[in-house]
Amino acid sequence: MKKHTQLLRLTLAFSLACLPLAADAQQVEKLPRVGLLGNHSPTLPLYDGFRQGLREAGYVEGRNIIIEARYAEGNLDRLPELARELARLNVNVMFVAGDQGLRAAKEASDTIPIVVSACDPLDSLVASIARPGGKATGLTCISSDLASKRLQMLKEVVPALSRVAILYNPEDHNKALEYTQAQEAARTLNLTLRAFEARSAGEIDKAFAGMADDQALLISADALMVFHEKKLAGLTLQNRLPAIVTAFAWIL
Repeated sequence: MKKHTQLLRLTLAFSLACLPLAADAQQVEKLPRVGLLGNHSPTLPLYDGFRQGLREAGYVEGRNIIIEARYAEGNLDRLPELARELARLNVNVMFVAGDQGLRAAKEASDTIPIVVSACDPLDSLVASIARPGGKATGLTCISSDLASKRLQMLKEVVPALSRVAILYNPEDHNKALEYTQAQEAARTLNLTLRAFEARSAGEIDKAFAGMADDQALLISADALMVFHEKKLAGLTLQNRLPAIVTAFAWIL
C-alpha cells in the first residue's frame, strides 16, 4: 500500500505540473479544477489519500485548486453520465480508475487530459503501455502478466489442486485478456479453469452457486468486485474456497 501511495502521488504531481499553484482566494472561479470520477462512494479511504497526495504536492483544495468529485456509488453504468458532467464543468484534468472509468472519460471529451489508475494493461484504450499516446496517462500494475504466478500460489496452498474457478466482470474489457492469460497458465499447470461472469451483486451470488465442484477461486478485480469485496470475502469463507484476488487497492 505504501508503494502504491507513493506512485499515486507521483502521478498526481505529474498530471498537475501544468497547473498554476498561485491563485487569488477572491477568484475561486479561476482556480484550476481536477475532476475525480470515482467508482465507489465518497467514504472510500483511498479518496482521502487522493486529497492527501494533492496537499503533499502543494495543491490545497479551496486555496489553489478545486476538486470536482462525482461518485458512481458502485453503479458503473453511471460513469459515462458523470464523466460528461465533469466535461461540462471544463475541468483541467480527469482522474479516473479502471477500464470503465477510462472509457467514460475518453468518450466524454476529446481535449481534457486523463490520469488513470488501473490493474490491467488497458491495451484497447492506449497505443501502448510505454507510449500511451493521445490524452491519457497513468499507472497500471499489469495484472494479467501475473496470472501464472497466482495460479502457482493457489497450487501451493492446495497441493492436490485440479479445478479452479475464475470470477470476472466482462464489462471491464481488459478482463478478457486477463482470463486468456489465466487459461494459458492453467494449461501449463495441468489445471482445469472454469470461468464465471458477474456484472452485478446478483450475478456474483449466482456464480458462487455454480462453484460447488471447484477447489479454489481466482477473482479478477475490477471496480464492481472492489465495491462488493465484503460480499466476496463472506462467500469465499462460506464456500471454503481458497481465493486470490488481483490487487483491490488500485481500483478507485
